[in-house]
Amino acid sequence: MNDPRVTVVVACKDRLRALARTLPLHPPPVILVDNGSADGTAGFVRRHFPDVHVVGAGRDLGAPARNLGVRLAETPYVAFADDDSWWAPGALERAADVLDAHPRLAVLGARVLVGPEERPDAASEAMRDSPLGVEPDLPGPSVLGFLAFGAVVRKEAFLEAGGFDDVTFSFGEEERLAVDLAAKGWGLAYVDEVVAHHHPPRPGGSRDRQVLATCDAVLTAVLRRPWRVVARRSLDALRAGPAGWEGLRTAAPRLSRALAERRELPAEVERARQRLERHDC
Repeated sequence: MNDPRVTVVVACKDRLRALARTLPLHPPPVILVDNGSADGTAGFVRRHFPDVHVVGAGRDLGAPARNLGVRLAETPYVAFADDDSWWAPGALERAADVLDAHPRLAVLGARVLVGPEERPDAASEAMRDSPLGVEPDLPGPSVLGFLAFGAVVRKEAFLEAGGFDDVTFSFGEEERLAVDLAAKGWGLAYVDEVVAHHHPPRPGGSRDRQVLATCDAVLTAVLRRPWRVVARRSLDALRAGPAGWEGLRTAAPRLSRALAERRELPAEVERARQRLERHDC
C-alpha cells in the first residue's frame, strides 16, 4: 500500500538481478541511489521501473549514498532497503502511524525476517531484548543501534545528526548515527509489529565482512567512544588473527579524519551503550 508519508530509499552497486526481484515489492515513492554500478543498473531501472527516481552517485559512496536519497525525499519519513530486502505489506503505513504518534522517535527498528524460511534476524532479536527498557514516550524497547535496511527514520532527525558518515563508510555505519541521535535527545526504538524481509545471497565473503566490521568498529570508537573502548576494540582486532589485522590496516588511512571529528558522547549515552555491550557479552 502506498503511504504518502514514507519514501523508500535503496542504495546499491552492481546488483541488477537482485533489484529486478525486489524493486516491484517497494511501495512508491522509491528513490534508488546507484553507487557507480558497472552492470547497467541505472539504465535498467529507468527503462523498466519509470516510477523509481534514479540518482547516480557517480562513484561508490558507501553508506552515505543513502543521505542523497533522504535529502531528495519529500516525505517526513524514510524507509531504507537494500537490493535484497523489502518491507512487508502494510509495514510502512504502520511505521508512519507509530512515528506520527511518537514525535521524539527518530529511528524505528523493525523485526527482520531472513530468507524464505523467515527466521528472525539475530540483530533484531537483540533489539527486542534490549536491556534499556521502554521509555514512556517511545513505542518499544530503546536501542542504540539498528539494521539500516530494517529501519524507518524521521527525515528531520536523520539530517540533523548528519546522516551516515564517510569515515565508517559501509559496514557498521549505524552505530555512530544511533549514538549521535541519542546525544541530541532523539529516541530510537524497536517495534515488533513492523516487519522487513531480507534475502541475502548465499554465505560468502565472510572474511571480507570481518575485515570491514573490524575497521568500522575501531573507527566508530575513535569517533565517539572513550579511549579505553578504542583500546579494547583494537586489542580484539589484534587477537582475531589475519582478518582483524587487515581490518586495522584498512582503518589506518581514515584515522586522521576520525580523530578530527572525534567527540565523546554525553555520559548518559555512553553508560547506555556500555550497558548494551555488557548485555551482549
